[in-house]
Amino acid sequence: MTGKARFAFYVLAFGYAFLYLPIALVMVYSFNESRLVTVWAGFSLKWWAALFANEAMLSAAWLSLRIAAVSASAATVLGLAAGYALARAPNFFGRTLFGSLIVAPMVMPEVVMGISMLLLFIGAERLMGGPDRGFLTIAIAHTTFGLAFVAIVVQARLADFDRSLEEAAMDLGATPWITFRTVTLPLIAPAIGSGWLLAFTLSLDDLIMTQFVSGAQSQTLPMRVYSSVRLGVDPQINVLATIVVVVAASTLIVSGWLTRRRA
Repeated sequence: MTGKARFAFYVLAFGYAFLYLPIALVMVYSFNESRLVTVWAGFSLKWWAALFANEAMLSAAWLSLRIAAVSASAATVLGLAAGYALARAPNFFGRTLFGSLIVAPMVMPEVVMGISMLLLFIGAERLMGGPDRGFLTIAIAHTTFGLAFVAIVVQARLADFDRSLEEAAMDLGATPWITFRTVTLPLIAPAIGSGWLLAFTLSLDDLIMTQFVSGAQSQTLPMRVYSSVRLGVDPQINVLATIVVVVAASTLIVSGWLTRRRA
């Protein structure tokens, strides 16, 4: 191994260690006997049992999962429509403004979006009597920035799409809708699935915007974790982080396997 290759290897190893070693330590210390998260006192599963007996944490996790599923599904439908319009109708009136509005949630600070959504819901509550801040308002807020990522992923996939397949289907008598449903949609399904997973992850992880649009009785998992670590890191947080890492890694592995199989 040459000097340059050795240096590149060390830099790469340091980068991976810097990123993943803390996560590995969190997973190891989730099996710690001690309440101190930095002192190893032996192997134990008591904090796992404590987490699954923590009704407040489980309730927050269930709420976050439901919100993430609803907002990701809504963002996928809207993002698919927006990405398709941007990719297949490049010359319609107002395209530049429409594209800018789609991308805006990706670059706008979450504090600004949170304040704007809060003012929107307050105004809607005064004018129409609702919706009350809670599950619905959080799902709507998460959908607004989730659809931006879905639209970008779908637009990028359609940019290098072989349109001769669609033209062949229409030459054989298929209507535009049948062509989209039987040819286009199956071929861009991996991109749609990736967009859904991305929107789901962003919703599950969001804290700043959620704090603005949530009600007093709607505390998501990030909000619960943030409020608990302010008083000190509880070992149950290590257990929760381990579960999240395992689920996320499993989802990525399954997604990659499905993508390779479809290819």
